[in-house]
Amino acid sequence: MARPIKDTPIIWGKDAERLTKAMENPVPMSKEERKKMKEAYEWSKSIATFPMP
Repeated sequence: MARPIKDTPIIWGKDAERLTKAMENPVPMSKEERKKMKEAYEWSKSIATFPMP
């Protein structure tokens, strides 16, 4: 029988502030980085043995 999955912990203090700032001001991604990520995704998708979107 599978073990139950624990709830995600809530973050407080400076960690919460850093996360909030990071989500409000994401670091821009260059076209080259985006292209590399897409190529990595396509490669993963090509070797996957399960359906991927």
